Amino acid sequence: MARILILEDDTTFAQLLEGFLTKNNHEVTLVTHIKQSFKLIENQEFDLFLIDYRLPDGIGFEVITHSRNLGISTPIVIMTSFNDVRTAVKSMQMGAFDYITKPVNPDELLMVIKNSLTKKDSKEAKIEATDSDFIKGKSAIADRLYEHIALVAPTDMSVIIQGESGTGKEFAARTLHQQSKRADKPFVAIDCGALSKDLAASELFGHIKGAFTGALNDKKGQFEAANGGTLFLDEVGNLSYEVQVKLLRALQERTIQPLGSTKQIAVDVRIVTATNDDLLNSISSGAFREDLYHRLNEFKIQLPALRDRGGDLELFINHFIGLSNRDLDRNVKGISAEAKSLLLNYDWPGNLRELSNVIKRMVLLTPGDVAQATALPDEMMISVNQQTLPGSSSDLKAVNEHNEKTLIAETLIKAKYNKSKAAKMLNIDRKTLYAKMEKYGIE
Repeated sequence: MARILILEDDTTFAQLLEGFLTKNNHEVTLVTHIKQSFKLIENQEFDLFLIDYRLPDGIGFEVITHSRNLGISTPIVIMTSFNDVRTAVKSMQMGAFDYITKPVNPDELLMVIKNSLTKKDSKEAKIEATDSDFIKGKSAIADRLYEHIALVAPTDMSVIIQGESGTGKEFAARTLHQQSKRADKPFVAIDCGALSKDLAASELFGHIKGAFTGALNDKKGQFEAANGGTLFLDEVGNLSYEVQVKLLRALQERTIQPLGSTKQIAVDVRIVTATNDDLLNSISSGAFREDLYHRLNEFKIQLPALRDRGGDLELFINHFIGLSNRDLDRNVKGISAEAKSLLLNYDWPGNLRELSNVIKRMVLLTPGDVAQATALPDEMMISVNQQTLPGSSSDLKAVNEHNEKTLIAETLIKAKYNKSKAAKMLNIDRKTLYAKMEKYGIE
């Protein structure tokens, strides 16, 4: 049994979730606003937070930041619409454990909750599992990437790894470390996005007892922990200006000064940073120091988005099916032509992370050994159809037909495939709906 806090402003959906989870022996608390959740998080203990992404008084990110600032490590699962997948993936970089897309499938929800509760401390291992084939691509773009890693790994140059959310930046950093002369020394990863401004300096440089309220003991910083090895700073653009100043000084002088101390400690670390934004934009807006950027950017590695990796996509699909069969005790051996077409033509805004989640869900929902398109999110079909919209917008008939097909598909999803309800929502009779569904091949 787990104590679960659900933050969801759609009260009907929240009550459905509550009923389902209570039946599955969980203790559920419901709230509709972020401010209400803050009070509960501060005063009660929970095993899991299940949080809607868009809320009346803010977004789910705020709960992640608030709980991390309080030092609470309760797993957070973000519930989001399919259109917000890119943001959901980013929320995982900020400290969320996982995300699930709406409409929520009950079996998938139980799987995500089980994973969250049994792997509270294994986010790092989960990242590796998600990105484990990142380095085994066989496309030309992948070959060039490995060449760059092999070229810079043996040096002590500072490296910036740039790429969209979910492309496997931490895995690239680990590979750099493993191929370096420091491979037998520590690899320490810090998610700068999940650090509060107050805690970042202490986390990086350490502090002595009494340095600030709550500093009850001396604490060794991660620079010291990584001494001799590699320090990986993920989402480095999130560091406050004050911490950037301290970081620049540490890199220039190869020494750190714990908070509250007058003592300088010599450190020998190689710095690898990652960002999904172009830091040059942050420099021009004054949010990131240009001198620090040049110090970090002795070599840049650009990770390709999944949609640009050609034949690698099929390689990853097969790999994730294998992993999911093992984890979920399933036996999926193949994919129907329609499902394969959707997987290969979708643009994967959440990259490897999203692919891993979609394949796991597909395997979970496949009772036999061949996965069908029905086991994929309905919105994927809508998205792929929108991508393949005829190029000429002057072809009015084609554009109108495309829009009509998309509207019918979206309405059917909203009506949970109740055709009478969908026909009413579309203001047409049921016969007309059936005829149009047949015309557009909507099942």
